Amino acid sequence: METSCRACAAETAHCHGTLIRHWSGRPECTEDGCESPELTLHAFDIDCVAVSCGCDQPIGSGARWVSSA
Repeated sequence: METSCRACAAETAHCHGTLIRHWSGRPECTEDGCESPELTLHAFDIDCVAVSCGCDQPIGSGARWVSSA
């Protein structure tokens, strides 16, 4: 049984973390050691609002996005 993913076996550029896309344009990866989140292919790709970042709020508004869940 193989324990690595297909991309690992093929030695292609990829990351096992989740890419978080911030409204400011700055990408962030949840995987420690991800050297280039803007270039590497990620299995998952989400907007920062999904993790309650709040950077989508207007500067100085004092408003924070709050999940209703």
